[in-house]
Amino acid sequence: MATVTESVQVNVKPLADRVLVEPAPAEEKTAFGIIIPDTAKEKPQRGTVVAVGNGKKDEPLTVQVGDTVLYGKYAGTELTVEGKEYLIMRESDIFAII
Repeated sequence: MATVTESVQVNVKPLADRVLVEPAPAEEKTAFGIIIPDTAKEKPQRGTVVAVGNGKKDEPLTVQVGDTVLYGKYAGTELTVEGKEYLIMRESDIFAII
């Protein structure tokens, strides 16, 4: 099932080496088709970068808006903007771009 990625405009500009990430939705079913109840769902560890800061003076950012990234389970600070949930974190909390 293909999904269309739409451009997200957020009125939040992260500072320095911080990145704003929209978490991917939590899995509804397992690979075997078992439905996961809301109380057993794990926090997603994958998301899409929607805004980036300017980086530090000697360390430019490597992630860009639109990148899908993997991050730590407890990384970042939760932030709600216009009813949508986001995470703001340092670039160093991101493990990989996928």
